Amino acid sequence: MAPADSDRTYGNWRKPTSPGIGQLGLVGTLLLLGGLVACVITMMFSLLAALILAACIACALLPMLLRDRNGRTGLQTVTTWLSWLRGRRAGQHLYRSGPLGLSYAGQFQLPGLAAASTMVNATDSYGRDFGLIVVPATGHYTAVFEASADGAALVDADQVDTWVAYWGQWLAALAYEPALVAASVVIETAPDLGTRLEREVHGNLSPDAPELAAAVLSDVVRTYPAGSAQVSTRIAVTYAAAPRGGRRRSTEAMAREVGTRLPGLTAGLSMTGAGAVRPMTSSELAEAIRIAYDPACHQMLESARSAGHPIGLAWEQVGPAAAQESWDHYRHDSGISVTWGMSEAPRGEVLSGVLTELLAPHRDITRKRVALLYRPYDPASAARLVERDRRDARFRLGGAHAAARDSVAVAAADQSAREEAKGAGLVRFAMLVTATVPTLEDLPAAAAAIDVLAPPARIRLRRMYGAQAPAFAAALPLGLVLPDHLQVPQTIREAM
Repeated sequence: MAPADSDRTYGNWRKPTSPGIGQLGLVGTLLLLGGLVACVITMMFSLLAALILAACIACALLPMLLRDRNGRTGLQTVTTWLSWLRGRRAGQHLYRSGPLGLSYAGQFQLPGLAAASTMVNATDSYGRDFGLIVVPATGHYTAVFEASADGAALVDADQVDTWVAYWGQWLAALAYEPALVAASVVIETAPDLGTRLEREVHGNLSPDAPELAAAVLSDVVRTYPAGSAQVSTRIAVTYAAAPRGGRRRSTEAMAREVGTRLPGLTAGLSMTGAGAVRPMTSSELAEAIRIAYDPACHQMLESARSAGHPIGLAWEQVGPAAAQESWDHYRHDSGISVTWGMSEAPRGEVLSGVLTELLAPHRDITRKRVALLYRPYDPASAARLVERDRRDARFRLGGAHAAARDSVAVAAADQSAREEAKGAGLVRFAMLVTATVPTLEDLPAAAAAIDVLAPPARIRLRRMYGAQAPAFAAALPLGLVLPDHLQVPQTIREAM
């Protein structure tokens, strides 16, 4: 009897590191060496001044040495606190829109990073209408696909492995997409209102149907939605109007450019288990964002659609009427949300279903949103980065106090370099998890549920303290690339 095939595993995720002495990154190491030289020179003139300078350098380096369980330095923690206090003092944590608010012309604009965003109607090469989200601050244009994922229930392991392989190929192909800067996958679970089932049944029920059959269908429509959930999958691709510092293209040119790219992207998703994939129209996108900020309007919008009334939400009307950001949660219209960010990817190797429980609906969370954020690198940058990570890993291993984790990091860096040399793509990824509940009393149960779901997924989550509003917006299919909105450049942050 032939032995059973072993399950395929996945892994070798590496967090970018910066070369340095001990726990110090590149910035800290340069500060230490520069301070030592300054102390030696100062000692030639005054010993007391040299001691004072050494004490100041030590105080500056201490926050860079202290790290919490999520890998954040003391400097990052202090900076977050100071930024939060400054923004709160300026009233940036409050948002009011509408006729009595402070928004332009009494509109319900989106708050925060997406406040200046606009929506453009466009058509792709297949003649399909889609909405193009424009973020003027960064010059980014985002199109969103809606997928009908098949799910892994009653599917052979070989088929799941094939889906994962094609998904990896699709991500690797993003590196060759001209001007593409980011992509995201947002899986949202929400209570099923039953209006879609009712509309489908009543629309196909024959007037001559037997009384028993009509009664059974009526009973199904009444009882089936109880306790069931609606799962939606949206994939966003973000393009830059001025790639690599070039001349910024107009909105019309970007609409044509993105429209020609969408058919190829949707065709590539057909073998990933995403099911039927189609671009979302501007009306559908506006409705999805409106429900995210005001979950209570979901019933109203579904009822209007069931009755055949056109919704026609404008992009200027999808924001909340009121929002208030707290240190550890975010209140927006009829919902209260908490967002977590992934601080560490799964260690070692995992199976393809590692995120199943995290993505599944949960009874203690009214609405749950899991966003996977990707930033692909072009082939030239990928080759340079893997070689740099390889050198940095070997530099840390060569220290006198090298840990076992450093030797594992060297092996992982070598494997990444070999795979990249064979044609594999290099993608940076992150994860945001948002839980939305109707009242403050429901928050502890929702937070406890996320704490229970994270360990089986082999990931470490931390609450986005002091940044709940931007994290909530980044978890939506809006095309917000957070590193491009930071005041401190990403390269400097990684070197600290």
